[in-house]
Amino acid sequence: MELTEIFGYLGALIVGLVLGLIGGGGSILTVPILVYLIGLNPITATAYSLFVVGVTSIIGAFKNFKKGLVDIKTAVIFAIPAFIAVYLTRRFLVPMIPEIMFTINDFEVTNNIFIMVFFAIIMLLASFSMIKKKKHSNDEEQDIHYNYPLIAIEGVVVGILTGIVGAGGGFLIIPALVLLAKLPMKKAVGTSLLIIAAKSLIGFLGDLSNIEIDWSFLLIFTTISIFGIILGVYASKFISGKKLKKGFGYFTLLMAIYILYKELF
Repeated sequence: MELTEIFGYLGALIVGLVLGLIGGGGSILTVPILVYLIGLNPITATAYSLFVVGVTSIIGAFKNFKKGLVDIKTAVIFAIPAFIAVYLTRRFLVPMIPEIMFTINDFEVTNNIFIMVFFAIIMLLASFSMIKKKKHSNDEEQDIHYNYPLIAIEGVVVGILTGIVGAGGGFLIIPALVLLAKLPMKKAVGTSLLIIAAKSLIGFLGDLSNIEIDWSFLLIFTTISIFGIILGVYASKFISGKKLKKGFGYFTLLMAIYILYKELF
């Protein structure tokens, strides 16, 4: 086993650990780990990421469900358009991306470069979301008012993004649940994990006919990530998630800059 591969498996543990500690964000690391450390091409990496993110998020969602921090009705309203969008994106849109997207002078933008650059832009947005201070936190229980059209549109957008980059999109889902469904923050996080788990696994189903899956590797990687989230959930009792979230935001920002530099220069 090569050194980069060992670091890749260590990365799987970190993905789960971060998810357990701060309730999101860890999935944004899965694709870079699979591409740069394990050596997969970006399209395969995004497919594998959907499976890892989906299975690992189920653990977090179940933990929150037992605490009464998952709103099933809101999850269903948000998830149905997201399910459809992520499945169609993986089944039809991603395979349609041409091998060479376009050429700038002598520089060819391939589908691999396009996906990684697009992923880096999503990472930048996620990092800003984690770094910025929240002016107020909606922690009080309120009457839930559904803005059906906006929730459906948000679900479609998140589904398409998830389908292309293979990340959970919690940094987009949580604000939508707080602002559009008026969920308290803790319940928004729990509900988000359920949505992420379901739509990621459905998106992965869209890949089964397009990509050859190395199940032995994928299951080992996912198991390590699950072990990480169990450790993270335990460690969250002793470590401040808010401070970690900001620090991880800066780390994600540096990773995004690195990916842009590596792919473009």
